Amino acid sequence: MRHSWLLLLPLLAACNSTPSAVSEGTVSRMADHQRPTPKADTAAALPAPDTTAARAVSVVSDTLRVVRQRHHFSHPDGPPDLFQLAYRGPSILEGTGELTIRDPGGQVIFREVLTEPDLEAALVYALKSPTATRAERETFVLRRIDRFFLSAQFHTPAVAAKELFPGGIENLDRAAWRDLQKRPDVIGFEYLKGKEDRHVIAWSPLTKQTVRVQ
Repeated sequence: MRHSWLLLLPLLAACNSTPSAVSEGTVSRMADHQRPTPKADTAAALPAPDTTAARAVSVVSDTLRVVRQRHHFSHPDGPPDLFQLAYRGPSILEGTGELTIRDPGGQVIFREVLTEPDLEAALVYALKSPTATRAERETFVLRRIDRFFLSAQFHTPAVAAKELFPGGIENLDRAAWRDLQKRPDVIGFEYLKGKEDRHVIAWSPLTKQTVRVQ
């Protein structure tokens, strides 16, 4: 009789553990049932962006004119530098020019932005009537660009030995100026900005940079 009772113990233990397992499973299913249903991804519901409204930007298509000229500048006795004026924009009368000079190693040693008015302003001196047509204005701007690096605009010395120190030029160092006066082989590059604002720039061996001297 005792042996029969001992044989029943494992069966009773199994029966007692079943409700616990069922309860855990039930709680788990109830918890899942009570969790709020996740909302759909709002980003997926948004309409696709309108890419047709944005104008594509292309350096190639927006480039209206580029002129390049090799000329001695930073090294009078060495390889020439590369002068470039790249004019970009939606139209000739709405463009902007980037003037750059690269030394023989390809390093940019000068950069300046020229607006369309900077290139067109001198047209007033060429007009034979009070106003100019759009075609005349465009032709003048393009001609200015094409003739920006004429040989006559390069000259030596960049600074004459007896020339007086100019006033009103930003960042012009007196020591660099005096050094340039002693170097008759330094080349100056002259260009017109606006109506009458003539700029002369030169490479300063003392400061190792391009400086404006007029």
